[in-house]
Amino acid sequence: MKKWILSIAVIALFLSGCMQQTSNDDEVVQEETSQEEASIVPTNRLSGENYRMILPYQPSEARGVITNQVANRVDIDEMEEGLRRLSMDVYDPEDYYFQEGQYFDSDRIYSWIDELNPEVDKGSDEETFRENPRYLSHILEQNYLTQTEEDNVHLEGISIGLAMKSVYQFQTDTGEPYEYEEISESDMMNQATEIAEDIVNDIRENDEELSDIPIMIGVYREEEESSPVPGNFVAKTTVDGGSSSVGDWEDVEEENILFPSDEGEDKYYDDQELVTNFANEISDFFPNYVGMVGEGFYVDEELQKLRMDIPIEFYGKGEVIGFTQYVYGLIEEMFPNYYDIEVNINSSQKSESLLYRNAGEDEIQIHVYD
Repeated sequence: MKKWILSIAVIALFLSGCMQQTSNDDEVVQEETSQEEASIVPTNRLSGENYRMILPYQPSEARGVITNQVANRVDIDEMEEGLRRLSMDVYDPEDYYFQEGQYFDSDRIYSWIDELNPEVDKGSDEETFRENPRYLSHILEQNYLTQTEEDNVHLEGISIGLAMKSVYQFQTDTGEPYEYEEISESDMMNQATEIAEDIVNDIRENDEELSDIPIMIGVYREEEESSPVPGNFVAKTTVDGGSSSVGDWEDVEEENILFPSDEGEDKYYDDQELVTNFANEISDFFPNYVGMVGEGFYVDEELQKLRMDIPIEFYGKGEVIGFTQYVYGLIEEMFPNYYDIEVNINSSQKSESLLYRNAGEDEIQIHVYD
């Protein structure tokens, strides 16, 4: 209990410290806007793995399109976060600021999606649908800016994520049920190459202000709509400013693995065994436990983050606190600290508590929700 109280106190001090430092934020002027507006660039980041963001926060010009185009919520989150992660290799967070895409509005994105997918007439037969899948789901834009000595910020780079399908579903005009066709990764990459070339050419020809801006492109392979874990980026490339040539793709060795699963057992047996033993320890002492799902994020086959969701029914706040303390002890005892770990404890009504520890740290942070 003392550790729990101490963790909450540390979080409160951290948050109050951040609030006290806001007066040191820099005021800058964005050059790209038609009417110059003062903006705030925070001097602090949440961590070295985050970009500073320009305030007031400006949503994307294509806001909401991704939720219409990408069916699985976990894919939406992973694509947005993953594109920022890939961008760090091109736009160093020490030097660049992040902003949602401001150049391609929803009409432009929808136009690209329609033009770059195979055209299939309404009422076509099953064979036509199967031979002409819609490979491309969405095009995500992110902007990366730098600050000048005159306290201006200006665009220095763009990242574009291509959301590509791993399976294709359709329904014929005769009312037959949806059919699922798997799309091979090689076929998907062939299509992604053509799509990337068309997008870059269109930008260079029609967006004068972007003619000399580098463009990093990442290819994201979606999971099926019902998948509990997201897909992942599989390739990336960077087009130099002033160039329209999309060069060779660099493989991105990332994957999200469900625990327990056949894939988890085959690829990462030891990690799956650890998650399974953790679940067994919980079930031995808490009869209200109804199963657990884990998700491991891997880069180059090395575990970077392990997230676990524990659904359980409680009969009072004391039980929530007691269970959270028990899970705290299990994490300390069972899991090494060379990767991030996050445990969410949920009832049927709401999220009850959160435990997390960043890689390399010893102390587990806890938050019990009201």
